[in-house]
Amino acid sequence: MKNWEKRALELLEKSLTGLPHELNELDWKETLSSNHEKLSQHLSAFANNPGGGFMVFGIDNKTKQPIGITALDSERIITTLTNRARDTLNPAVMIDHSHIIFNSHNLLLLFVHESTTKPVHIKNGTIEDTFIRSGSSTRKASRNEVGGLMLNSHLPRWEELNATLLLAETDVLGLLDVYAIHQLLKRPTPSSNQEILHWMETEKMIKKSKDNGYYISNFGAISAARNLNNFDDLARKTIRVIRYKGLNKLTTEKEFPGEKGYAIGFHELIQLLRATLPESEIIRDALREEESVYPEIALRELIANALVHQDFTIRGTSPMIKIFDNRIEITNPGTLISSKSLDRLIGTTPESRNEILAQAFRRYHICEERGTGFVKTILAIELSGLPPLKFEQGENYFKVTLSSPQKFADMSRNERTRACYQHAVIKHLSDSAMTNTTLRERFKMPERQRPMISKLIKESLELNIIKIKDIENKSTKYAEYLPYWA
Repeated sequence: MKNWEKRALELLEKSLTGLPHELNELDWKETLSSNHEKLSQHLSAFANNPGGGFMVFGIDNKTKQPIGITALDSERIITTLTNRARDTLNPAVMIDHSHIIFNSHNLLLLFVHESTTKPVHIKNGTIEDTFIRSGSSTRKASRNEVGGLMLNSHLPRWEELNATLLLAETDVLGLLDVYAIHQLLKRPTPSSNQEILHWMETEKMIKKSKDNGYYISNFGAISAARNLNNFDDLARKTIRVIRYKGLNKLTTEKEFPGEKGYAIGFHELIQLLRATLPESEIIRDALREEESVYPEIALRELIANALVHQDFTIRGTSPMIKIFDNRIEITNPGTLISSKSLDRLIGTTPESRNEILAQAFRRYHICEERGTGFVKTILAIELSGLPPLKFEQGENYFKVTLSSPQKFADMSRNERTRACYQHAVIKHLSDSAMTNTTLRERFKMPERQRPMISKLIKESLELNIIKIKDIENKSTKYAEYLPYWA
């Protein structure tokens, strides 16, 4: 017997003991009322009730005693109430049913689940067409009561929704790689299955059902799935890595479709990129070493950012990493949810539509602390002498481009001024300021090329992307500069 059935029987016995009376959580009837609008009101009231509520059919309206119900009537009641729960309420209400023997009579039990999103109201009306249980009866809620329901409403995040149907514990453990997650956390995996399942529940990877089973959440699957293709709605959310020949998409050399959950497959993804990306020869401790032209910390931060900030509700598309001979493009579905302009992304705290995933990535040591990712990326780019980071926002995507090493003379005017602005931001966030010298060092240029940097600073001032820190200082040689918004 399911837990809700036990609870319903306890309430039924309580309501029929002594002087029969209905309860806030339970309403009994002989059969289905012909007043279908009243039925929708009852469903609304129970869905707004803490813990939901029960409807019992097969109780005589006059004697208040069980008389039973036929199979035909039972089927008609289930169909009618299921349709009204789905079609006449906003949001739709979930109901379960069961047939039981009570005092030698067949009864129909219906369990109206409490809605996490409240208030549940009549669909064709307004939010004020909300009903609640009060004194064992159903009545229309007052404005204050509607407000109270709204305060206790919880709109589920995408990460909290179920990615599977009800599963046995062995299926859950087979689909998710908990050992890999504990390696990321740098802690031992619990020894027993029950301890593992309890930990997964507290981690919001799974939800325990009252019916002796588990649901894997979207967060659990997207972060720890052994194979995302085992989850129908997430198979198209795997990370795709495409290596093109040359500077455009005419010729595809290789494509690497990801399969693992984002968290447990992240290290392998970075290793794959390191093996795929071009390398340069450097001298370290008198020894020649091959090192990727793209700093690893920049790759880690930009890819992690794309994964955790994507819009999972956009179907048919996934995060993509496109590798060209001269650049890497990292694209995620969805635009920024912040109203800030693209040039204000560096150093500001990002708004995330997937906060559970974002927090997990930080705890799993995949990315840096909140708000520092782009800062560390720009610092790594400058140390490596790369062109500036490029942000692009489309109708339903956000893209970051990381370019390969390029000489100052080969950069476009836009790239130079963007590098100047980003350098000014980094210096300001470090409680310092940009100067001709710091910008020249950023471009790895010698002292004799100071005039070229002076010209670049002048162009950036004319574009109003930087400003002079001290307007009283008439010397350009020792002038300091800040981003325009500082």
